[in-house]
Parts: sequence; C-alpha cells; structure tokens
Amino acid sequence: MKDQQEYSFSRIAEIIDRLRAPDGCLWDRQQKKEDVGKYLMEEAYEVIDAIDDGSPDALKEELGDVLFQILFLVKLSDEKGEFDISDVVDVISEKMIRRHPHVFGDTKVHDVEEILSNWKKIKDREGKKGIKDGSLLRGIPRSMPLLMTAHKITGRASREGFDWKDTDGVMEKIDEEMAELREAISDGRKDRIESEIGDMFLSLVNLCRFTETDPENALRSSLRKFAERFSFIEESLRKKGKSPRDVSLEEMDNLWNTAKRVEKGD
Repeated sequence: MKDQQEYSFSRIAEIIDRLRAPDGCLWDRQQKKEDVGKYLMEEAYEVIDAIDDGSPDALKEELGDVLFQILFLVKLSDEKGEFDISDVVDVISEKMIRRHPHVFGDTKVHDVEEILSNWKKIKDREGKKGIKDGSLLRGIPRSMPLLMTAHKITGRASREGFDWKDTDGVMEKIDEEMAELREAISDGRKDRIESEIGDMFLSLVNLCRFTETDPENALRSSLRKFAERFSFIEESLRKKGKSPRDVSLEEMDNLWNTAKRVEKGD
C-alpha cells in the first residue's frame, strides 16, 4: 500500500497542462520540440544506466523521466493541432498488430529467424519517412549514435551478400587498416589520419557484428572500467595526500594494475 497520493497516467498529463498554462512555469512554456527531443535522448541513456546498475528503483525513476518527456512532446504537438496521446496509442497499437501477423493473424512461423524476416518485410512495405532513395541509410535515424548506425548499415550490406566469410577475414582487415593508420601517422597528414581512424572504427564495428557484440555496450563497459580504475588511482593517492599530477606515470600504472587485480579478486 502506498503512503503517498497515487498518480494516474492522466494525472501526469494534467501536470503538463498546468505547466504549459499561461500562468504556469515560464521555463516549461518556452520549451520547443527540439529541446524536449534532446532531453528525451538524455533520459533514455539514463534508463540504460539504470538497467546496467540493476536497480529497480533507479529504473522506475528513469522510466518516469522518459514518460514525462514523451507526454510533453505530445502536449506540444496537441497544442498545434497535430495529434494527441490517443493518436499516438492508436498508431503504435496498429503497427504492433500489423507486424505480428503470427500472433494476431494466420501467418505461421517456425522460429525467431522467420519472425524477424517477416518483421523486416512488413517494415519495408510500410516505408519510412526520411531518406527515400533506397540507400543503406534509409530509415536510420540521423541522430542515432554513430556506432549503432555503423552496425546497422554494415548489417544491411551483409544481408545483401557484401561481407566477409568469417571472423578471420575481419581480423585481417583490421590488421590492414592498422598498417594504413600507422603509415598515415608517420606521414603526419591529419586528413588521412582521420580517414584511417574512421576506417578502423568501421572495421571494429564489423568485428562486433561477427562476434555478436553490441558496440555501444562494449564501449560503455570499457569506459566504465576506465572510470572505476582511474577513481581507484585518485582515491589511493588521496589517502597519501597526493593527486595524479603529483606522481609519475609509472606510479599511476602500478596503481592501475592493482585496480585490475582487485577487479579479478586477486
């Protein structure tokens, strides 16, 4: 039993109406769709963090933040007479029914691969607003993180038969790109260095595909490890009355390796 007042879904909409009213919040009244879109992206990433942390309370709160931004966007569109929340619910309901004919229709499927294949065919028939030239970029959100974009584009090329046969082929490509990057660095040409680093990123994304690794999750995990290990260095030095700037790189490397051993439980 909740001790505090319970808020229904409609109550959130009423709060947003109040915030947007002439005598409401000046800041909320000034918000535009572009502003709320940025907040929505930030909140979505915080949802992912909460999932990674395994905290139900944090996830509950972050999902609430996402829901608020979605309803705020709906409010802005409703004010312009474009659509309201019932239109949004109708559209997604119809789409999910349409894309699950094996559940809501007579289509027979035998495995997940068939389900995903049908989903793609239905989605292709529906079309997508945005790029309409049939390129690999068609239907990919322009604001999607670039690692995810690269993963999707190379995946689409693979489905058309443009891909390596196995992981060894990708590893050979990475070796090739590394050699070209070393050469570019040796030449000191910044434009070529940038190009070769881009090629290296793309090759690593391809390796992620072949090893069924999510590139965003892989990088996020490494960044988290880096932050935790560097925090270990800072905390260890702080206990000695020092900071990273007060010690040699060798001493920091030793602490870094200690942090790695702690992670492994050694």
